[in-house]
Amino acid sequence: MRSGSLRVAYAYTRPCGARLGPASHREWLKWVFAGGNGTGRPAVCGGQRRAARAGRASRGVLLPVVPRPARGIGSPSVYHAVIVIFLEFFAWGLLTAPTLVVLHETFPKHTFLMNGLIQGVKGLLSFLSAPLIGALSDVWGRKSFLLLTVFFTCAPIPLMKISPWWYFAVISVSGVFAVTFSVVFAYVADITQEHERSMAYGLVSATFAASLVTSPAIGAYLGRVYGDSLVVVLATAIALLDICFILVAVPESLPEKMRPASWGAPISWEQADPFASLKKVGQDSIVLLICITVFLSYLPEAGQYSSFFLYLRQIMGFSSESVAAFIAVLGILSIIAQTIVLSLLMRSIGNKNTILLGLGFQILQLAWYGFGSEPWMMWAAGAVAAMSSITFPAVSALVSRTADADQQGVVQGMITGIRGLCNGLGPALYGFIFYIFHVELNELPMPETPSGGSVNSIIPGPPFLFGACSVLLALLVALFIPEHTNLNVRSSNWKKHCGSHGHPHSPQAPGEAKEPLLQDTNV
Repeated sequence: MRSGSLRVAYAYTRPCGARLGPASHREWLKWVFAGGNGTGRPAVCGGQRRAARAGRASRGVLLPVVPRPARGIGSPSVYHAVIVIFLEFFAWGLLTAPTLVVLHETFPKHTFLMNGLIQGVKGLLSFLSAPLIGALSDVWGRKSFLLLTVFFTCAPIPLMKISPWWYFAVISVSGVFAVTFSVVFAYVADITQEHERSMAYGLVSATFAASLVTSPAIGAYLGRVYGDSLVVVLATAIALLDICFILVAVPESLPEKMRPASWGAPISWEQADPFASLKKVGQDSIVLLICITVFLSYLPEAGQYSSFFLYLRQIMGFSSESVAAFIAVLGILSIIAQTIVLSLLMRSIGNKNTILLGLGFQILQLAWYGFGSEPWMMWAAGAVAAMSSITFPAVSALVSRTADADQQGVVQGMITGIRGLCNGLGPALYGFIFYIFHVELNELPMPETPSGGSVNSIIPGPPFLFGACSVLLALLVALFIPEHTNLNVRSSNWKKHCGSHGHPHSPQAPGEAKEPLLQDTNV
């Protein structure tokens, strides 16, 4: 859009989805600024009002432009986002078993350390780039950034058999664009009412879990029967199918929300600053307690995600099929825990006690992983781990219920920012602890004990024991969080930012925070 004119359509979409069509420019402006929605208040957001005034003041001319049609199959829907997520993570899930083998073959002496560094760099880059990509998608649309994030996230897949070194290098760098979920949530926010988003986000999270429940087992079976090369080819084909689906079938969602009003608008540093939400943590004591709880509990969880399946394969002697079955069982149990069990606990014992119970389960499963030396112990601890997945949804529900309506995005944004930071620190920390305790792999598999497991020391899994101590501290902090409180965060700049962009990228409802136990099995 040129600075001297405003491209506005006669027929445009209000947040409630109703289409309005005034007959002239003057009537349209009168309708907009006089509150033509019957409430006496302006019917459009502040960003659209400011853009309209800027165009009127500069030339006095309002240029009507019909919105560009949303290319794709049908109108934008949640099902488009669901298919994109399913195909991307199904492709990566197929590579779970082959990646563990290639990782050990490429870094035989420092497997866990290199795994932690690779995932740590990827997570840190994702944390740094997510706000900028989100802000750019507000201006240029969701479809182009869906295409960009899926392409670069899946770009390492064909390199697994071509050059393992390049494969892991590209995985690390791909963290800059590994924010598909952020763009997908924004896409869903564009096309749903506020009261519908909880269910829509839940559908996206359930689809993500379903992709990881089935794909590792399929990849392990195909690799055992036909070889890993076929698995890599199949995963590459599915990734290409996902890219083609976005190009051909996914319609743009943002033009229906008056995207031209934002064209050409500068992106402030606060919008792109990944630490913007973290700077507001200390403004309220209750918010500070919640954020400390999230940090201390999610830091070991992020490290566990990055290394646990490698730990099962290399240290505990699990076969590829056993690892795939473990992922499937935990995925199913975590979905049950986050839906049926969570709702029952919230109604029976309350929000805060549900958080404390979830943290207790997390301490138990991490300690069990740390001291366990038998395969059956891993399976039993996995069932406990599924129960611990209720913690973060319960935390998000507490924030959603106690924060003011105009501060939901602020507080949820803080929690999301802390979790993003943990995604970078956790894997690197776990890899370093494995390294300093000399839990390394010189052969595959390691010599087994008479019981069938491979035990390196008195404490087979030192990082998991460290994680249990961290979560214990989180539990002690959570004891001081009141059950009912009113969160107060001074956020004028944040509100200004949210007011100019009608699609915040932070979670807005507890349903959005629900996510399966198995977050990422790329490495």
